[in-house]
Amino acid sequence: MPESKRSEGSRSEQPVYHTVTQLAADLGITARTLRFYEGKGLITPNRVGTTRVYTARDRARMVLILRGKRLGFSLKEIAEYLDLYDVDPAHRVQNEKLLKLVKIRIQKLEQQQASLEEMLAELYEYKKHAESVLKLDGAAPLAAKSISSARPDRSRS
Repeated sequence: MPESKRSEGSRSEQPVYHTVTQLAADLGITARTLRFYEGKGLITPNRVGTTRVYTARDRARMVLILRGKRLGFSLKEIAEYLDLYDVDPAHRVQNEKLLKLVKIRIQKLEQQQASLEEMLAELYEYKKHAESVLKLDGAAPLAAKSISSARPDRSRS
C-alpha cells in the first residue's frame, strides 16, 4: 500500500531536529560557525548520542545572531537581546532593548557616513590637483620622473 502524505494540520507535535551540517547548509554558514556560537553560549543544541541536534528554536536564534552580526552588533549585545526573549513573553522588554540598540547603531553609522563623505571629498580634491599638475607638467608621468630623479647618476663615476 503506498504511503500517504500527512496534511499540514495533521502533523504530530514532534520537534524537527537538524544536524550541524544540515543547519549550517540551511543558513549558508559553516559548521565551525555554529560551534563558535555554541561555545559562546548563544545556542545550546541537544545531543542524540554524540551528535549535536538543533531545534527550530536554535535555528531562530541563529537567524537573529547572524542578522545582529551583519548589522554590526557585538556578541554581548546580541546575547543580552536573546536572553530577554525568555524573560518577557510579550517581548516588550526585548523590543525596547532592540530599539535602543538600533538607535545607537544608526547614530554610529551616520557618523561614519559623514566621516567617509568628508574623506572622499578631500581625496577627490587631491585627485583633481594631481591630475591638473600632471597636465601642466607634460606627458611624462609623475612617478617615472620621481624615480629617475631620485636615482644617482652612476655613469660619471
